[in-house]
Amino acid sequence: MEKVKAKKHLGQHFLNDQQIARDIVEALTLHGNYSEVLEIGPGMGVLTKYLLEHKEYHTRVVDIDGESIQYLKKVFPLKEEDVIHGDFLKANLSEWYPGSFAIIGNFPYNISTEILFKVLDFREQIPEVVGMFQKEVAERFAAKNGNKTYGITSVLLQAYYDIEYLFTVHEHVFTPPPKVKSGVIRLRRNNRVTLPCDEQMFFKVVKAGFNMRRKTLRNALKSVNVQNISMDLPIFDKRAEQLSVEEFFELTNLISGK
Repeated sequence: MEKVKAKKHLGQHFLNDQQIARDIVEALTLHGNYSEVLEIGPGMGVLTKYLLEHKEYHTRVVDIDGESIQYLKKVFPLKEEDVIHGDFLKANLSEWYPGSFAIIGNFPYNISTEILFKVLDFREQIPEVVGMFQKEVAERFAAKNGNKTYGITSVLLQAYYDIEYLFTVHEHVFTPPPKVKSGVIRLRRNNRVTLPCDEQMFFKVVKAGFNMRRKTLRNALKSVNVQNISMDLPIFDKRAEQLSVEEFFELTNLISGK
C-alpha cells in the first residue's frame, strides 16, 4: 500500500526509527490507573503498532489528515470508532471519554503547545501524557526555576503535572527530516486537586511576571493591580524566572491577601 505523504501545512514529520517508537510507547506508566489511551497525529502508525500490543489499555487515534485516517484503517486492526478523523484542538474530550485517559503522540511542532494547553483544560481526566516536541519546547516545559528556558508554560504545566525530559531524538530518523532536534517528555498529574491559591489570580501573576521577565516582580506586576501590600518585601526584588512553582503560589496568596 502507498505511504502517506507528509504534509508541510500539518507539520508532519514521520518517525522511521522503530526502537525510538517503542521507547516512546514504553514511557507510558499507567499513572492514575487509566485504561484508555489517545494517540494524536498517528501519521502512518509507527507508535500505533506498539500501542496496540498493550492489552492493559485500549487505544484510539485522532488525526486531522484524511489520508492518514484511510491508511490506518487499512493497515491496523482498529475498529471504526477507534479511528477519529477530526481536530483534537476543537474537540470536547469529555464527549470522547467520560473517564480518565492518557495522551501520547509525535506531536506536530506547530500545535504542540496548544495541545498541552488543551490538556490543562481537561487535566482532571488526563493523568499522563507522553509526547515528542521540538527539543527547545520540550526543555522549556520541563525546565526548573533559575533556567533561562523556564517560562509561563513551565509554571502553568508544573502546577498540575510532574514533568520529566526523557530523551532527545535526532533529525535523521524522520521523513522528511525536521530542521531541529526533538525531545520526548512525560507529564504525570500531581496530587493537587486544586491549587493552594486563587487559580485565576495565579494564571494572571505568572503571565504578568514573565511578560516582563527582565524586570523585577515589583515592576512586572504593576498590571496586576497589586494593592495594600508592601512592595519592599524581598520577593518583589526577584524576577519571575527565579521563582519556583510553590513560590508563585505564595506570591499569589500574598497578592490576594490570603
